Amino acid sequence: MRNYSGACALVTGGASGLGLELVRLLAADGARVLATDIHESVDPSLLPNGVDYLRLDVRSDDDWAGARTWVQSHWGHLDVLVNNAGIAVGGRIEAAGMADWDRALAINLMGVVRGCHTFTPMMKERRSGQIVNTASLAGLVHAPAMATYNATKAAVVAVSETVSHELSPFGVDVCVICPSFFRTNLASSLEGADREMEESATKLIDEAPRSAAQVAAAAFAGMRAGKHVILTEPDGRVAYGAKRYARPLYELGMKSAAKRLAKGKSPQPGAMQVADRLARARAAKS
Repeated sequence: MRNYSGACALVTGGASGLGLELVRLLAADGARVLATDIHESVDPSLLPNGVDYLRLDVRSDDDWAGARTWVQSHWGHLDVLVNNAGIAVGGRIEAAGMADWDRALAINLMGVVRGCHTFTPMMKERRSGQIVNTASLAGLVHAPAMATYNATKAAVVAVSETVSHELSPFGVDVCVICPSFFRTNLASSLEGADREMEESATKLIDEAPRSAAQVAAAAFAGMRAGKHVILTEPDGRVAYGAKRYARPLYELGMKSAAKRLAKGKSPQPGAMQVADRLARARAAKS
């Protein structure tokens, strides 16, 4: 199990939600933490004692260069990079505009790419380190009316796997967190044209059974264990397992969600559809 005592860690999107909870867990484990976010400043009481804050827009090469300079001048190296910053985006394929795609790709995908590009040389030189990328269950299980979000998160999963293989000879571990819906302020970033789907997504986020702290605890345990793909909820594990090993059930769940959508009903999350169908199939066999 990895111990973060004395480690130097940078977390993007670290002023709220999952990022803030990971900042708190890293600090509690003894890490020196630089929390970054898009805000110019944050309330000092928001962050644990000893945690530093730096404004970082993950779309900006200049901001990433500034973060690297900060790390070099204060610590001289980086042990843990958590690429967590992201936005919610969704909508049916004909409704999501090109501006929605550009914004999602710039933040959700290229923010991760820029982070890895900036700090990989530092970790390779020391032949140690850990990169943690936040994707989503949507990067593995692709529900309808979420093409934009699914695509960016699937790309984060692909980048994470690729970089994991690439950096293994240098002692650098890479993992990707893939949570399902959980309660956070992520819905505030929705600003697309498909208002019906965004209202549905907001409800799913606001009424999710898990908090950001609960998801962070599961993610942190996976980080410490060095897991490459971290699924933080049981329904996510069921849905991803069904896609891999019970594909017909997976397809039924996704098509059921799509039928509800076509009838003008709020689609149940695809992962839940798959989990429900798998549970009924198991019950029928027993």
